[in-house]
Amino acid sequence: MQTQTVAAQVWPSEHLRLAIDAACVALWSWNVDTDRFTMDARAFDLWGLPWAEEVRFEELSAHIHPADRDRVGAAFEATRAAAGAFETDFRIMIDDNVRWISARGEGADAEMVNRRKFGIFLDVTGRKQAEEGNELLAGEMSHRVKNLLAVATGLTQITYRSAASAQEMAEGLTQRLMALGRAHDLVRPLPGTEGKAALLGDILSVLLSPYDDKGAFAGRIRVAVVRIGVGQATATALAMLIHEMATNSVKHGALSCEEGLLNVTTTVEDDSLSLIWAESGGPPIETVPVLDGFGSRMVERCLRQQLAGSIAYEWHEGGLVATMTMRKSRLAH
Repeated sequence: MQTQTVAAQVWPSEHLRLAIDAACVALWSWNVDTDRFTMDARAFDLWGLPWAEEVRFEELSAHIHPADRDRVGAAFEATRAAAGAFETDFRIMIDDNVRWISARGEGADAEMVNRRKFGIFLDVTGRKQAEEGNELLAGEMSHRVKNLLAVATGLTQITYRSAASAQEMAEGLTQRLMALGRAHDLVRPLPGTEGKAALLGDILSVLLSPYDDKGAFAGRIRVAVVRIGVGQATATALAMLIHEMATNSVKHGALSCEEGLLNVTTTVEDDSLSLIWAESGGPPIETVPVLDGFGSRMVERCLRQQLAGSIAYEWHEGGLVATMTMRKSRLAH
C-alpha cells in the first residue's frame, strides 16, 4: 500500500499580504530582551501612533485603558511560560474614544525566532460593542419584567382602594392595565411610528394615567409643563425615564399609598429644560436610598446619552424631588 504525501501549499509573500489586508490583520513582533515591538503600518494606525521602526512596550501600555493595563502586561509575560496559542482582549484609548483590540500569538519561548515572538492585533470593537449591547438588553428585559410585576401589584392596590364592588374593581383594573399598555408602546414604539411627534404634556399624561387615583379625590397626579413638541426618538427616551420613576414610586414612594401626591412641572432657561418630579405625602424616608441598581443606572445613561442631560435627587421627609435637566434642542429629535 502506497502512502501519498501531500506537499504544503507555499504562498507567495504578495498573496499573504493580500490575505492580511483583506482580514484587516495588524502584525507585530516582540523582542523579549529589549521589550520593544516592531509593527506594520496597520498596527500603528490601530494604536493611533505615528509609524516608527520600533516602539517600547511602555509606550503602548500608556494607551491601554487604565483598568486593563496591569492585566495586559501580566498576560504578555505569562505567554513566555505557557505553550500554545494565546488571545488577550483589552481596551485602548484614542483621544476620547475607546477601541477594543485582540492580541493573538503563540506562547512559550520555543516559538521564538532570534529572541522575537510574533503575533497579530485585531480590532474587535464592533464585536465587543455587540456583546455589551446584548448584555444590556438582557439586563433591561429582566429589570422590566420585574418592574411590570411590581406595577401590576401596585395598580391592583390602587384600584382596590377606590372600588365599591368586585365588578368595579375588575373594570378599573382592566382600564389601568390597558393604559399601562399604551404607555409601554411609548417605551418601545411600534414599527411605523417613526418620525411622529407629540406634545410633552400629552406624553406625560399617557405615561402617568395608569397610576392616578381619581376615585379618592380630584386626581393625585398633576402635570403642568411647558408646551413643547417632542420627536419620536426623544419620546422613547422620556418614556423610559418616566416609566422607571413611576415604577419606583409605586413600589416605594408617594404612589404606593393613598395620601401620596405627584407634581410634574418644568422650568426653561435658554436651551436647558428641567423636568421636576416632586412627590409628597408618601411613606417617611428614614435613610437616603443608595441608587446603584440597574434602573438608576439606566435613567442616568438615558439622560446623558440621548438627552445630553443629568438628574439630581433630593430626599425630603414626605418624598422624592428629582430634577431631570436636558437640552431643549434635543427634544425635537
